[in-house]
Amino acid sequence: MGKDNSILIIDDESANISGLTAILSPEYTVYASSDGQEAIETAEEFLPDVILLDVLMPGMDGYEVIAALKSSKKTRDIPVIFITGLDTAGAEEKGLALGAADYITKPFNSAIVKLRVKNQADLVNHVRALNERTTTLQQRTEKLVRLQNSMASVLANIVENRDKLTGKHVENTAAYLRILLNAMLERGLFAGEIKNWNIDVVVSSSRLHDIGKIAVSDLLLNKPGRLTAEEYETMKIHALEGETIIDNIITKSGDEDFLYSAKLFAGSHHERWDGRGYPRGLKGTDIPLHGRIMALADIYDALVSDRPYKKAFTHERAVEIILEAKGRQLDPQIVDLFLEVSDLFPGAEPQAE
Repeated sequence: MGKDNSILIIDDESANISGLTAILSPEYTVYASSDGQEAIETAEEFLPDVILLDVLMPGMDGYEVIAALKSSKKTRDIPVIFITGLDTAGAEEKGLALGAADYITKPFNSAIVKLRVKNQADLVNHVRALNERTTTLQQRTEKLVRLQNSMASVLANIVENRDKLTGKHVENTAAYLRILLNAMLERGLFAGEIKNWNIDVVVSSSRLHDIGKIAVSDLLLNKPGRLTAEEYETMKIHALEGETIIDNIITKSGDEDFLYSAKLFAGSHHERWDGRGYPRGLKGTDIPLHGRIMALADIYDALVSDRPYKKAFTHERAVEIILEAKGRQLDPQIVDLFLEVSDLFPGAEPQAE
């Protein structure tokens, strides 16, 4: 059976090194050094799990050695146990202030040495295991995010491949949404609501806001002209259909953040601040924040893009139209925010230095 932990003994007296090695070598890999500078180099090379450090040594004493160890990024987290014949509160206080984890006094008691070293080694092993679990969890989370992004992109592409008139609408609105969300975070706007949002997850989920168009016929999606009133009513079903599709996924896989955000985007991005939107006619802050932000991104993209019934507006004209919609179709605070950052949107003229 291998020895899982290693110990570095630093002491200028060979008898102390021999005695401590005899006590610890049955359970640990033991390194030893009788010189302070050499010990620092050994610690950086082998990265022992615990260091036993004599206080009184010629040249660099124990206090200087621990100061050097704690100032190095490679060795600063290695627990150091002072070994000393000094029996004063001042010496112990000084060692602890410099970062010592524990003290062992001379002459050595084998049982005490073993227990104090074991305590520090167990703590090191616990932290190591926790870090490994954290790394594994981070890797799994990153894998899940990649899966979510892929799923969102594939489903959004299915919709866009059917709706040939809206170009890169999904990716455009996701980009605009990120600009707005970053600006909100910087300014503390809606801080209470968005402080716990994972922006990457929210932006990725926004790609599913038009997923309900799967339920709309190709003839209607690709009509080369304005919709009639009846056709418009049919088109409006995509908001509730999208919400229902995502609800069905939630029922089967669980209500986690990605799907929850996607559902809010799908079901509320056509609501209006004045209550005249659809599918539920929500008004003001009764509209989920997801929907209020997406409404602006959605409208901006429609304005600056070519459609069968109109040519693309310039960025400047789109800004004017969005300002006119403030307090009617769009949340006034989000419009004000947009005006502050509109120069970041594609099509905006570069600002003079």
